[in-house]
Amino acid sequence: MNHDRVHAREPSHHVDRWSVGVIESIDERDGHCVVTVRPVASGEAGDERQSEGDGRTVELVITLAVRDLFVGRLAVDDDESPVGERVWYRKRGG
Repeated sequence: MNHDRVHAREPSHHVDRWSVGVIESIDERDGHCVVTVRPVASGEAGDERQSEGDGRTVELVITLAVRDLFVGRLAVDDDESPVGERVWYRKRGG
């Protein structure tokens, strides 16, 4: 299975290939992690709470190990939820 990609920090490589979003939820399904992200419109880099306006979300399927790695790099305490945090992502094949 090919997995999507997600970063807790802005990538320094191929920046134009990455999308920015805000975590809506993180769940487990079939032994994988599913991160639901609400895309952030271009030009709104300082305001993670603004969406593209169409209400769509993107489901990213990643391994549990990648989840642990990227959540560990977010600026949240161990007892805090990562929901609402900004991430950079690429759908499989993107």
